[in-house]
Amino acid sequence: MLLGVLLALLPLVWVWLRSRSATPAHRLRVLTLVTLFLTFDLVLFGAFTRLSDSGLGCPDWPGCYGSVSPLGASASIAAAQAALPSGPVTFSKAWVEMIHRYFATTVGVLILVLASVSWLERRRLAVSFWWPLLTLVWVCVQGAFGALTVTMQLFPAMVTLHLLGGLALLALLRAQAVGYALAAPGRPQSAPVDPGTRRALWLVFALLWVQIALGGWVSTNNAVLVCSDFPTCQGSWWPPMDFQHGFSLWRELGMTATGELLPFPALTAIHYVHRLAAYVLLAALFWLAWRLWFVPGLRNSGRGVLALALWQLFSGLSTVVLDWPLLAALAHTGGAAALVIVLTGALCVSQLAQARQPDRRLHSFAPTAVPPDGPAAQQPTPVL
Repeated sequence: MLLGVLLALLPLVWVWLRSRSATPAHRLRVLTLVTLFLTFDLVLFGAFTRLSDSGLGCPDWPGCYGSVSPLGASASIAAAQAALPSGPVTFSKAWVEMIHRYFATTVGVLILVLASVSWLERRRLAVSFWWPLLTLVWVCVQGAFGALTVTMQLFPAMVTLHLLGGLALLALLRAQAVGYALAAPGRPQSAPVDPGTRRALWLVFALLWVQIALGGWVSTNNAVLVCSDFPTCQGSWWPPMDFQHGFSLWRELGMTATGELLPFPALTAIHYVHRLAAYVLLAALFWLAWRLWFVPGLRNSGRGVLALALWQLFSGLSTVVLDWPLLAALAHTGGAAALVIVLTGALCVSQLAQARQPDRRLHSFAPTAVPPDGPAAQQPTPVL
């Protein structure tokens, strides 16, 4: 924990030096963006930890064999590696796992600072304090998922939940960043977004989360290379699949719920369902990008959706036809995380533009309207 605090001082000092003469709202916006960037990096490093088979490099939590780093655990690591040379414990894997934990603690400290400063400055901020508080609660939940991922020996359901939790953290931080940006003084009001486009955004956003969960399930069950050809799988358009065992959620890695070895058709089902869902999501992303092109305030989001859809298509294909190179797998995870950020931003802009229309309340935390010369005239109105 102390190491996480020391590491977090680096971005905190940078934000303070860069924005020391700015308003508290501006400093919080900069700190939110820095935390968002570091959380994105953390998600990618977490994917690297998983894909490099380093998740059990230190099989206890929060330390490494009771030590703060692999240096203090060198004897235990050497003994474990000697007992099982092909096992999950090596010095390099231990360092990868512990760096991931240091990184996660750093992000947690930054989110704690965001929540604390937001509470102290809550009367002068346009973004509701409840968002930073929710983010702080969620990062604690995410830490619990991380601990269970290790202590439950890479239980597939826990590893998948840990991935989804990291992406949910990105969405929360992105929502706060948009709120600060739209509440900046002098910023022009966003044009309203038609109801059809807002519904399309929510639909594609929901499909994205389903697909991310399916992709995480593929990765955590080591089912990526089950189908090494494309567009068919094992030379067939509909290979033998065992959906019952493949999508039995509460089971150990490589085992069925009854403790038997997971059959190969179950792995096939896991992979092929993700591939079929990808066709649906890609079509939805292309359709959404086309719709956003005609919305002036969301045109850049449409470009981002189109570019990331193509990125996901080619990086996903690369993991199959190139025998799952690590770089392609990381690129695929990064594309999914970027899509969460882009779609969250577009959703926030569309919802806030709608809320700012005449005779509409901003949200449940908005204060009751008062005359312009009333005592609350000097207080900013929460926008998110």
